[in-house]
Amino acid sequence: MPGDKSISHRSLMLGALALGETRVSGLLEGEDVLSTAAAMRAMGATIERLGAGDGGGEWRVHGVGVGGLLQPAAALDMGNSGTSTRLLMGLVASHPITATFIGDASLSGRPMGRVIEPLGRIGAEITASPGANGTQTLPLMLRGADLPVPISYRLPVASAQVKSAVLLAGLNTRGITEVIEPVPTRDHSERMLRGFGADLSVEIDGQGARVIRLTGEAELRGQQIVVPGDPSSAAFFIVAALLVPGSDLVIENVGLNPTRAGLIEVLRAMGGSIEEVNPREVGGEPVADLRVRHSALRGVEVDPALAPAMIDEFPVLFVAAALAQGTTVTRGLEELRVKESDRIAVMRAALDSAGARVNETEDGLTIEGTGGEPLRGSANGRIKTHLDHRIAMSMAVAGLASRDGVEVDDTRPIATSFPSFEDLLATASGAA
Repeated sequence: MPGDKSISHRSLMLGALALGETRVSGLLEGEDVLSTAAAMRAMGATIERLGAGDGGGEWRVHGVGVGGLLQPAAALDMGNSGTSTRLLMGLVASHPITATFIGDASLSGRPMGRVIEPLGRIGAEITASPGANGTQTLPLMLRGADLPVPISYRLPVASAQVKSAVLLAGLNTRGITEVIEPVPTRDHSERMLRGFGADLSVEIDGQGARVIRLTGEAELRGQQIVVPGDPSSAAFFIVAALLVPGSDLVIENVGLNPTRAGLIEVLRAMGGSIEEVNPREVGGEPVADLRVRHSALRGVEVDPALAPAMIDEFPVLFVAAALAQGTTVTRGLEELRVKESDRIAVMRAALDSAGARVNETEDGLTIEGTGGEPLRGSANGRIKTHLDHRIAMSMAVAGLASRDGVEVDDTRPIATSFPSFEDLLATASGAA
């Protein structure tokens, strides 16, 4: 699997803020991560790629130190990357510089208010563009605080990006920055901040919320980082192997951080045969190879509490549900409506076009599975992906389990997160 996108972003950002040299192997070389690299270069860091490509190379980062970010000479183009945008806004918020953030049409429609609000409390001045339904969007200009103020911020919605933005702003803020997380989200930022030397603690309060405290004006030190394989990328091959009769597939080097493993838990509950082989630790993260075999899946009601641990994997779970026996119910997925596309509405339309029986609700989908019978496919026209990489890859998996095949309208967005997806899928399905 290609390197984990979340960890790849953070390794470049923290390496750029550290003193000395950081070496990163296994970095995801997708367009989103390259946008982060370009932005950190624009603010003074030296980032260069060494060795072979396709995830086999190594990256070297010479940082500027916390507090050392430079004024970028031009707007920071985030492409399609919401993670790059929100986390970098946090970094800039506590530095006395001004940066303009721009992105493609898809990113420019995504709401940024959930990050703007806490960064404004820290002291940043942010002017955003007005979006639909009163949202605040890119392009936006952010002027970092001359004297940032430490805050205690309780997340109103589960969001690893908002949590990380506040913590990254806290790095250059004197005092203790606190984030209270009622619902746990992916914890890559906490793990990596500690690894770089930040003074960070996590405890559980009386209501069961995670309380994360970071002592500011940190001094980070360069690290050797090995990026594990991305479980969100592995998800497409896990579901494909479960659905295609006769499949027996080993997916190597999959990160199994507990805050990212919700999909595997749900698929096992549906009857999926997913075996962990050679479990180990890579770069402070649990990793294993996964052996996945074709299984007769059954519908389940997915616990909404699992949503933060699998939020990016729901599109391909919907595909699995469409081929299962019985009904699958998902709820509590409002976050999917503000991703690269409205993933609830877009997957409902895509699966409906392919012959699935799907009902859309305000916060999820209810899917009546075929019991293993193939979907019809897209004989009536191309599937509209709305420039969303995960929609395109999910419907490619649906095509493997269809009678007439599935054609999607645009595969170019796949390069943002998984440049080798089409070649790997062709190899795994015997078409290469």
